[in-house]
Amino acid sequence: MVTGATSGIGKATAEILAENGYDLIITGRRTVLLEDLKKALGVKYKCDVLSLNFDIRCREHVETAIDHLPATWKKISVLVNNAGLASGLDLIQNGSTDDWDRMIDTNVKGLLYITRKVAALMMEAKSGHIVNITSIAAKEVYEKGNVYCATKHAVDALTEGMRIDLLPYGVRVTSIAPGMVNTEFSTVRFKGDRERADKVYEGLIPLCAGDVADAVWFAVSRPAHVNINDMLIMPAAQANATIAYRK
Repeated sequence: MVTGATSGIGKATAEILAENGYDLIITGRRTVLLEDLKKALGVKYKCDVLSLNFDIRCREHVETAIDHLPATWKKISVLVNNAGLASGLDLIQNGSTDDWDRMIDTNVKGLLYITRKVAALMMEAKSGHIVNITSIAAKEVYEKGNVYCATKHAVDALTEGMRIDLLPYGVRVTSIAPGMVNTEFSTVRFKGDRERADKVYEGLIPLCAGDVADAVWFAVSRPAHVNINDMLIMPAAQANATIAYRK
């Protein structure tokens, strides 16, 4: 199961899992993009794909979607919690409470809603692997990143908590933390301002979605006795959250 699969890291992750023989549950808010991906994966990789169109911020919709899965689809071996976003880039005193709610509801509460339901299925099966897509923002706080960084720090802490709580049930838990990745991320953060978003990656080569998907695949393809706890992935031109070399 891959959340936020309509574009970027989620879509690339769905593709690499399908390429390696997984049947997939893909989730997202954009029905047309979900259905396009479902068809493309089915044709190219001959896998079964179930698409679920809902907003992870809505607990009732999450619970209904998981509770009503056909029995064969409840055997979820991997959950990739990818759905997440940044909204706005403001000093704390100027921040929009709407932006704050959107980030907290998506990045933290939405992830919890999904995980609570899917983890229960994995616990029953005594196996599974949860991969949380965090960020360099889960490790460092940068200027004007306040609430977004707080949400990703929360996911980092939740990842550690999940690993402890699910240990007796044979469920592995991994954090994949990317630095700059050229996806829709900055366009969403800047409310569709593509010119401003492009400047984030100006003068350097950022990661692409496939780079992060490769890391996810590496983690989930390890032998059953191996768990990748935490992986931080950066472009070669980026040293940390705030320092990058631009030509």
